[in-house]
Formats: sequence, structure tokens, C-alpha cells
Amino acid sequence: MDHRHLKKIEDELWEAADQLRANSKLTASEYAMPVLGLIFLRHAFNRFLTVLPEVEASLNPRLTGAAREERIRMGFKGKAAIYLPLAARWEQLASLPEGSRVGEALRDAMNLIEATVEDGDGKKVLAGALPKDYLGFEPALLAELLKIFNRPSLAKASGDVFGRIYEYFLNQFAKSGAQEGGEFFTPPSLVRTIVNVIEPEHGIVYDPACGSAGMFVQTGHFIEKTVHASALERVSFWGQEKSDTNTKLARMNLAVHGLEGRIVQGNTFEVDQHQALGRCDFVMANPPFNVDMVDARKAQADVGPTQRLPFGLPGTTTKGKKDGGETISNANSLWIQYFYSALNATGRAGFVMASSASDAGNKDRDIRQQLVDTGHVDVMVAIGPKFFYTRSLPCTLWFFDKGKPRTLHNTVLMLDARNVYHVVSAKSHVFTEEQLANLSAIVWLYRGQTPKFLALLADYQRSAHAQLDLLKPTMDALAAPQAQLAGLLQALAAASNQPAQLLAELNKGRKECDAAVQGAQLQAFAQQVADLQAAAALDASDWQPLQSRVAQQLATFSRRNKAPALAAIETTQTDLQALQTDLKAALKALEARNKNLLRALDVAEKTLRARNAAIWQAAPAAKALRDLKAQLQPMDPARDDEPTLHDEAVDAFRQALYFTAQCHWLLSRFPQAMFQAVPGLCKAVTREEIAANDFSLTPGRYVGVAASGADEEDAEAFAERMRDIHVELAELNAQSVTLADAIQANWAELDQ
Repeated sequence: MDHRHLKKIEDELWEAADQLRANSKLTASEYAMPVLGLIFLRHAFNRFLTVLPEVEASLNPRLTGAAREERIRMGFKGKAAIYLPLAARWEQLASLPEGSRVGEALRDAMNLIEATVEDGDGKKVLAGALPKDYLGFEPALLAELLKIFNRPSLAKASGDVFGRIYEYFLNQFAKSGAQEGGEFFTPPSLVRTIVNVIEPEHGIVYDPACGSAGMFVQTGHFIEKTVHASALERVSFWGQEKSDTNTKLARMNLAVHGLEGRIVQGNTFEVDQHQALGRCDFVMANPPFNVDMVDARKAQADVGPTQRLPFGLPGTTTKGKKDGGETISNANSLWIQYFYSALNATGRAGFVMASSASDAGNKDRDIRQQLVDTGHVDVMVAIGPKFFYTRSLPCTLWFFDKGKPRTLHNTVLMLDARNVYHVVSAKSHVFTEEQLANLSAIVWLYRGQTPKFLALLADYQRSAHAQLDLLKPTMDALAAPQAQLAGLLQALAAASNQPAQLLAELNKGRKECDAAVQGAQLQAFAQQVADLQAAAALDASDWQPLQSRVAQQLATFSRRNKAPALAAIETTQTDLQALQTDLKAALKALEARNKNLLRALDVAEKTLRARNAAIWQAAPAAKALRDLKAQLQPMDPARDDEPTLHDEAVDAFRQALYFTAQCHWLLSRFPQAMFQAVPGLCKAVTREEIAANDFSLTPGRYVGVAASGADEEDAEAFAERMRDIHVELAELNAQSVTLADAIQANWAELDQ
């Protein structure tokens, strides 16, 4: 599911759920957790259905009733989903008849799940975590919410999609005041970047500001994808949160993904509930930025070479303290030291931090100097704005590695990713899968992991060829409705040779008409169809040679050694690049033909009233005209439609171009498959250089500026950026119209 469809689902669900504010006596803080409970149930049921066939396949088919259900329950142990008792399954709850006690049924379902879900030691991992306050909802409103969350688009949503929706609601409630500041929400793009860089696949994974446990969930996905094992077998999750509500959310989020962890409540500034000092293999976090008013006296107790604050306290102030005591003026450096000191001798850390922390002066600068001098600062990544729902400010990702090889001890990788993003809306940016992979590839090269870099290039090329292989079948499938519609239009155009008879048919039911005007319209239509025929013949003459070249390229690629050696990759890339111009021309011609066919059809139907023509009515294609039009039109992003034949053909072209461009993006910057400084993107900076820049850890200070046009050297990349800008501009224009209407209405009220 792409970002447009996901955004549509999110917006629809939020708009529907937000009717609670208008139609319920409950406040946002009162209905937030119950609604999140519904999302939890829906998400849990989707994952349950994913795993259920695998469990049932292992059962004796003669088992029935309670014995079968017990075996199913046992079969879910160790799976990436939780077992749901019959009464707690979404299909049961959503099908309750009108007038039923839905609130009680939901409360009982939550109690059943809490009593059923256990960890490997038999502990009830969700005890007290699930919301049960459903009796205060109006029954009709609660039933309506169940219907909303039972929509088909959600029934077929994957776990990742539902996880995004779950996190979206967490964030929306934060913005509406149901949570405090939204500290618990970290955009999946940033979480995945952190996971990709530190690669947490064993040992203790610690997050002292864990929020809804998004870091842990993505770690689970990473382990499943790269190690092909369950996170339960590889890692132990330790989480801490100051809010009891957030610890419950974290436990729910872990459970629904079939994960386990020790999630405890506590203020990390005051106490380390896990006694994590020096014990963790990986630390991941998105702490609240720029916190002040931390009691300096309590923090002082943690200062020391073997304590949580090995590099000392940042600046303090007496402002706001009535008792004359001091507070930490900005706690960013406290968090940074907590993360560093929790690592064991080979541990890695990755965390989100305010951009200002990379350059802060005074005692913060001294703390950075001591960090740099350890040689354990590994990577610094600058992130542009709009990645957070609740913040539009940029941020920086910090990475430590106490197990860095000696060859890298004196350097820090500075990576400026502020120009790497995909626009979802005017307020929201994300990293695509390929952007995430490309950023990881730069880190691989810096670490000397060339085989992983080459494997990614080879994967892009395999994906490009897979799309090239789809060109002929998708084009052939699209050609059928194109030919049918073209034949229908040509028949009508041919009938214009006898204009008197045709005009008489077309004018049935009209009170009056101008014969001269209609004659001119008919002639213009005939010319339009003739132009269509000529263009189609030209397109066919261009497509046949290209089709042969594509077939030859596919055959050559299949014979070539599949081992990802640089020489073979370079040769294949040269071949792919040679196809780019013709592929783009063919795609442009395909889209132009579709548009021109539909425009001609529009003239025939609306201007000429073709449905009255006998030759039109007799044509077989006329009876299936709606289907013909549907297959030639792009899918409407505002609807949850299946891709049309047009979409499938266009997508094959675009994806072939896209994956070729991704390979080119990396090869053009790192042509020898070795790390090198790329202006405006990355540089390996020595500790001496960092010292000369007053121990700044801001990537932009070191990587410089890309040469003019370097970021847009590929026309497709430029076109993609223009599409992104268009998305933002269209949304901003729509917002400006809404705002102008509101202002106008307000003025009208004042004038009355």
C-alpha cells in the first residue's frame, strides 16, 4: 500500500473517530485509550489471521471443539502474533446485533486477552495494560466505531500498515491533548534509519524513553528480515517510560507484534530502573528534546567516570527554582550520556536529538569534546524538516559504536540527508524503502562492507529487469481496450462521410441545432481520430524496435554471471542506461495515447452525442464502454480502487526507470564501490577536523555543498522532485482556498 492510500485511510479513520468529540460526553483524554484499544484489537486480529493458517496446518483434522481451540492457542507461542480467544476476535465483536451490550463485550474481550497472553515464563504480559472503559460510551456510537474500524481497506491491511495507523492515532491524540507532547511517537522513517545503522540483532536492546515501543517493533522486523529468526530468540527488550499510560501502550504494541519486553515506569532523569549501566548491546531512543527544570542535585549523584554521566553536568540555572536550588538548563547532554554509558564494551547506540545539540556551546561543548575523544562517535546524520507529525523542525541522528574497528577510531562519518526525502503531504516527509537502503549503503561503504553495497546494486538491477519483463504483457493487455475504443471512434469518424444521415441520428431529442456548427464539430472530430490513428502507427513503429532491445537486454542479463561483481554491475548498468531515453519516450507516448483516446471519447459522447448514432449503438465495444474507459484511466488515489491496465503498464515503465535510477544514484557517487567524500552528502571527518571546528558534530559544516545540478543530474530525479513540490503546492493551495472562504464568511457575519 503506497503512502497516498495509507494517508487516505488515516485521514478517514481520524475524521470518523473524531466524531467522538462532537457526539460523546467524553473528553479526548477519556476516549483516547478506548479508541486505541479498538485499533489494538483490529491490528491483533489481522496478525492473528496471518498466522492462523500456519497453526491450523499442523493440527490433526479430527480435532474439534475445545480441544482444537486449545491446540490453536498453544500453536501461537513464539509466533509474531497473539492468540485471540473466540469472544475477543474482531469478527465476533463487529457482528454483534444492534442493541447488544457492545461496551460489555469489549470489556470482556480485553479481560480475556489479558488473561490469555503469556510470555515464555507464563507471566501475563498484558495484565492491567488494556483499556476497558467502554461502558461510558453511548452504545450506538460504540457500534458505529466498530463499523468504522471494520472497513474493507483495514481488513486487508498488513501488520506494517496497521502499525502506522496505530502510531498515527497515538500522535493525533497527542496533538489533541490526550497525551503530553507526543514524546512517545517517533516517525518510522527515523526508527528504521537507526535500526539499519546499528543493526540490533542480538543481546540487550535498551530504550530509556521508549514511548509506544516503536524502536523495539522495528528491531523485530529487522531481525526477521535479515537473520530470518524471531526477535524472541535473539534479543531482550528493556524499556522505561515516565508515563504509566505510555508503558501500557508499549506493552500493547509489543504484544500485538508477538514480542516481549521488560517495560517499566520511571523517570529516567531520576532513576535507571533496569540498572542498565554498561550492560546493553544496543541503545535506541527518541528522547524529549530540550527539557529543562531537571534537578541538578539529583543529576549530580550520577556524575563520575563509571556512572551514568561520565562527562559531567551541562549548564545549570537557578531560574524557576523557588528553593534556591539549581536545575539543568537543557537536558540534551544528559540523554546523550545516558545512552553512551548504558553500552557495554562493544555496544552501539542510535538516537534522535535536536539539531541544536550538535553545536551547543559552554559545558555542552565540553561534553561533546570528551565524547569525540573516546573515538566512539560513529555516524552523524542530518535530517530535514517535516519528518515529525508534531514538529516541523529538523533533527540529527547520533550513532555511537564502542566496538568500532581501530581503522575508524579517528574518524566520524558525517552524512547530510536533508535533501533526501519523499513528500507525502505539505506537512509530512518520509524516506522511501530505496532511500533508506541508499543511506545504509553509504554507511556500509564507510565501514568497508563492500559486498553488501554490491548486493544492493545487483538487487536494484534485478528489480529493474523484473519490471522490463513486465513491459510486453502489460502493454499487450492495455492494447486490447485501446484497440476496442479506437475502433469505436474510427467507426463514428468514418460515418461522418455521410454527414446528413449521421447528424440526423446525433440530433435526436434536441430542440434546435446549428447544422454548420455541428458539421464543423464532426469534421474536427474526424481529424482528431485520424491524428490518433497516425500517432498509433508511429508509436507501434517505435515500440517494436524497443521491445526487441528489451528482450535482448533480458536475455543478456539472464546469461550474465549473477554474482554481484563490480565489473558485471557496471556493464549491466551501462546497458540499462542506454534504454532510458527510449523507455521514457515510450512511456510518454503511452500516456499521450491514452489521454487522446479519452479526449476523443469525451468529444464523441458530450459534444456529438454519439450514443444516438446507430453505428455506435451497434458496436460491441459500446456495450462495455464504461469498462473500457475505466481500464484506460489512472486509478483514483482518493478511492481504494484496484490498479487499472493503464496503471500496470505505466508502473512497469516507471519502476524499470526508477530502479535503474537508484543504482545510478549510488554508482555515480561511489563509482569504485569504495567510500569517498561526496560534496553535499557525506564525508569521513577526522577528530582533528572536528576539534578545529570547536567540536561541532553538525554534518552540514563538513560535507560542503553539492555542485550545481549534482543532486538533479538525472532527469527522472528532477521530475520526481517536481512531483513532490507539486503535491505540496496543491495541498497548500487547497488550504489557502479553505482559509479564504473562512475569512470571507467571518467578514460577512461582521457586516450583518
